[in-house]
Amino acid sequence: MKNETLIVVVGPTAVGKTEVSIRLAEQIGGEIVSADSRQIYRHMDIGTAKPGAEQRARVAHHLIDVVDPDKAFSLAQYQSAASAAIDDIFARGKQPLLVGGSGLYVRAVTEGLRIPEVPPQPELRAELEARAAREGELALYAELQQVDPAAAARIDPRNVRRTIRALEVHRVSGGRFSDLGRSQPPPYRVVTIGLTRPRPDLYARIDARIDAMIAAGLVEETRWLAERYDWSLPSMSGLGYRQVGGFIRGECRLDEAIAAIKRDTRRFVRHQANWFRPSDARIAWFDMRFDIDKDLLTILQRESDTVQ
Repeated sequence: MKNETLIVVVGPTAVGKTEVSIRLAEQIGGEIVSADSRQIYRHMDIGTAKPGAEQRARVAHHLIDVVDPDKAFSLAQYQSAASAAIDDIFARGKQPLLVGGSGLYVRAVTEGLRIPEVPPQPELRAELEARAAREGELALYAELQQVDPAAAARIDPRNVRRTIRALEVHRVSGGRFSDLGRSQPPPYRVVTIGLTRPRPDLYARIDARIDAMIAAGLVEETRWLAERYDWSLPSMSGLGYRQVGGFIRGECRLDEAIAAIKRDTRRFVRHQANWFRPSDARIAWFDMRFDIDKDLLTILQRESDTVQ
């Protein structure tokens, strides 16, 4: 398989990865493997901006709708499932494209990260969750900054679940979550395309996307989920669902919830920049203001020739 090339498409939320990757896959006979940590959940369609039925009819997608919102799906499970999907696509003579904005998911596949072999520790997690409730989420984050600053730099301070996992790995193993062990490069070449837009343009697209989600029924989707799943689940803490949940529970007005989604999504975009940096020589950056079809294929060919 060493002569095969995996095409990776990365970039911030709302930059346009879905449509670009679908068009590219259509042109080169490809299938898409999602690298989105939220689209793995069933029933969470609007808030995760999943490709629609028409888009999935155009190109086969993998690693979408994998588990119900109340089921765990670890990074190690994702890595195994994504690698199996990529191998299967290659075996059928198709071109796999790994597409998404979840940096750790992308790295797990493209760098063959060895995931820390630390199983969940329910008692420790309960202790840390209680501390977060008592002292605030930033108390845990401050501890993580002390014991593993590299991991803290890549975790949103408000993402209590990820912060707890990083502290869990440190306390149980004595190691750092940021040191995921030695990497085992995958048995194929990797060409990574990064999509970018000027920040004002990206923010405008974020606002428009969220308005469209509300119009498409995000409140109703969240209400349906809340009738079946607990708010404390990691899946229910995702962007959009968490803020709309506040509205459903009467903690804020709908316009306030919408403003919070837009604000927090912009913060998330800034966090994603820690994973996908313009200075990363492994990523060929493509400015979305220019001719997508012509220029992207040119960049792809150039990068493919480079890794030969």
